[in-house]
Amino acid sequence: MPGAVRWVALFVLLGSAVSLFGLIASAGFNLKKTPIYPRDNRQLSSIPADTENWTRLGSDRIESPDIVETLGTENYLTRTYVRRSDMSGETPMVIEFHAAYYTGGIDTVPHVPERCFVGGGLQQSKSSRVLDLDLGGSSWIVDRSVEPEFAGVDGAIYSVRLPNDTAFTDAPGLRVRLPRGVGPDSPFRIKCSEFSLPDGRAFYAGYFFIANGGTVASANGVRELAFDLSADYAYYLKVQVNSATVGSMEELAEVSAGLIDELIGEVMRCVPDWVEVQRGDFPEDRAEGSGDADPGVG
Repeated sequence: MPGAVRWVALFVLLGSAVSLFGLIASAGFNLKKTPIYPRDNRQLSSIPADTENWTRLGSDRIESPDIVETLGTENYLTRTYVRRSDMSGETPMVIEFHAAYYTGGIDTVPHVPERCFVGGGLQQSKSSRVLDLDLGGSSWIVDRSVEPEFAGVDGAIYSVRLPNDTAFTDAPGLRVRLPRGVGPDSPFRIKCSEFSLPDGRAFYAGYFFIANGGTVASANGVRELAFDLSADYAYYLKVQVNSATVGSMEELAEVSAGLIDELIGEVMRCVPDWVEVQRGDFPEDRAEGSGDADPGVG
């Protein structure tokens, strides 16, 4: 009898599991995410080293294999920029720009300064704050080609125009879509933190994510955004800025906005165009019947 009871219990559990997965499938949920890459698999290293007001200081940092394994992706960029107008001064404004692209796995845990820097021995001096990242947006216009169902909660997706100068881009004048929910009156948001260096100086870090066509400024938020159960694909890009030459979290947000404003179009070229994904136009080799037609913007 005990053996029979065990078999009955096993069949009940198997039946429940089959029913659960049946319900998940019938609801259009997708627990297994397919990796997706930007058009032509454009790498973050392609982001220009020079902009109108910023230039690269030194060479891009190439991490050791152990660090890359910990980072969890080989598509990353760590580069130091210096503001051109300060280069002749005693204390030029310097920003370290870091970006890392992830796709596929739902169990990915974002690497963020509050965890990694503290784990590396730095002391966090103040509570983190989420601040507006006020980009200039002088070339932003509404993309009228985007269907309303793909346009986000505010009814519009904006595009940014790349510079005309070939010194700053390999696609002069190209228009690139921005994440949904971002516009002249709806800025990017960045989570900023202050840390104490061993020599007593303050060090500041801030970050935000671009994921499945949206943007968010928290590690928990990006998991919800990137791993929407109704979507076949999942990606997220972490954009992080670090500086020891700013004097506050507010100044980090203000100064880094100047750099990111000049890079954001190139950054968006390094992620899939989510409108194309939602339309079913990208990637070209997607399986027939596969799609992310639900914009999932809530």
